Amino acid sequence: MHQKQVPNRGRPKKLDRDLILQSAMMAYWSKGPSNVSINDICKLTGASKPGVYREFDSDDGLKKSVLKTYQALAIQPLIDILDTDQPSSEIIDAAICFMTQDRRSVGIPEGCLYVIMDAQSDQLGTATRGELRKIRAELLAAYSAWVERAKVQGQFADIPTDVAALFLETQHVGAMRLQREGVSAETVAKVLRVGFEATFCQT
Repeated sequence: MHQKQVPNRGRPKKLDRDLILQSAMMAYWSKGPSNVSINDICKLTGASKPGVYREFDSDDGLKKSVLKTYQALAIQPLIDILDTDQPSSEIIDAAICFMTQDRRSVGIPEGCLYVIMDAQSDQLGTATRGELRKIRAELLAAYSAWVERAKVQGQFADIPTDVAALFLETQHVGAMRLQREGVSAETVAKVLRVGFEATFCQT
């Protein structure tokens, strides 16, 4: 006599972590993180809510993980551009080109998710705010190192390095907000160039 096979109903469906992260990143980027819930992510991906919580612990955990993914995608490449021994004029060109790339051709929203999340940080959890602070520290360190190298090469105005780094960060943040508002890439590039070149001596 054959024993009837009982289906394993308690076994959870395997969750696609990369799909969750990519879908959540695009949703946060296009709509703003405070306007997207775990339920929304589940609808987008077909994942179960318990499965998402098992993987990321909380909404805050998911947002932190998305921010880390975004850092590798869009912040680290900018840091890599700043962290070279090229003349300042070439670094400025490369940074502007990266910030104003055609978003439609690569299928990503306008603006910068880091800037968007930082602007809404009071609505985000402790872990996500901590990740935002970490990214900002990395960016400021990269701007500071660039300024220091330029000073040694005689390519930078007589401005304290910490002040200069904050000024350069402000140009980046402002440009991303203009882009988000629909200002053309050409205009955003011109604004960035004026801001960056205001403190660098072109050689």
